[in-house]
Amino acid sequence: MTHSLSAGKLWGLRRMADAQGRFKMLAVDQRPPIKNPIAKHYGTAEAPYKDVTKFKLMLLEELQSSSTAMLLDPHFALPKGLRMIDPTNGLIVTLEDSLFEETDGGRMSAEIDNWSVEKIKRVGGDAVKVLAWYRPDASPQVCQAQKDFTKRIGDACARFDIPFLFELLVYPLPDDAHQTKDYVEMQGKDSAHVLESVAEFAHADYGVDVFKLESPVSAAVAAGNGSMGADAVQALFDEMGRLSARPWVMLSAGADKAAFTKILGHAYQAGASGYLAGRAIWLDAFGAFPDWDAVRAGLQSDAVPYMQSINTLTDTEALPWFDHARFGGTTGPNFAIEDDDANFRTSYSGF
Repeated sequence: MTHSLSAGKLWGLRRMADAQGRFKMLAVDQRPPIKNPIAKHYGTAEAPYKDVTKFKLMLLEELQSSSTAMLLDPHFALPKGLRMIDPTNGLIVTLEDSLFEETDGGRMSAEIDNWSVEKIKRVGGDAVKVLAWYRPDASPQVCQAQKDFTKRIGDACARFDIPFLFELLVYPLPDDAHQTKDYVEMQGKDSAHVLESVAEFAHADYGVDVFKLESPVSAAVAAGNGSMGADAVQALFDEMGRLSARPWVMLSAGADKAAFTKILGHAYQAGASGYLAGRAIWLDAFGAFPDWDAVRAGLQSDAVPYMQSINTLTDTEALPWFDHARFGGTTGPNFAIEDDDANFRTSYSGF
């Protein structure tokens, strides 16, 4: 079965990708992974706003020319970044609060106070990004709350005709080993939990347009460090791609550069259309904080060449989003706009 896209969603997807339909997107929306090291340096409970913002704006200055779209958060990156972002780049705005509710039955997500899909559309966003922590074995009440949260945002994205870019992350439950509330890849994660989560949110009633997915195995295993062979790892990526049933991109989850490159190789073989990543690209340079000159030099000498290398990989191996089986596997951006006065629908010619 092939699918049509509304005009607004089509336009947003095209804004996020390059002309060949591949996503090379930089995440600048991280909050705890940036705020926590800065706060630790100062010995304060909260990181100074000016330092967090300065780093995020530096990322825009140095890396946006290598990106097709930028993911900004409303509190730090967007207020000043909106004036800096290259208008040829897509603008994605994150909607989920970085503070989640930790309960005995699992984690529950919420929107940022005073922000909404409508507001993101009004400020010029090309897409809405939302992260939901999800474990299929969490309590039924928590699972339902996360499903309701996601569906509410998907419905709003349909109403305001803007793409919904949905990120899924598994996490340790309270009685799991390696318990942490940090935004890091779960140690010892179960591949089945990742795949079952993708299968759940691939249902049409959630309204997801693009998935932002984590590796179904740890970064170390994906990089070839472990007992699982490359063919077995690839089979898990292939299944994740099959279950997604729509265009998808990879997140880095703090993987190092070599491991993330390996992850992208597996993902592209499985039909991924690019990446939306942050820490794999800029974390090494950020390690020089509070020496701002060294941070900038690291972005220029390390992050930029790395982005160029994964962009080349993306160009040669990623599947253009409009060639996804969801859209009939059509080759090339061959669109037709159909206006029936009742429903302004966008489809590919030949549907």
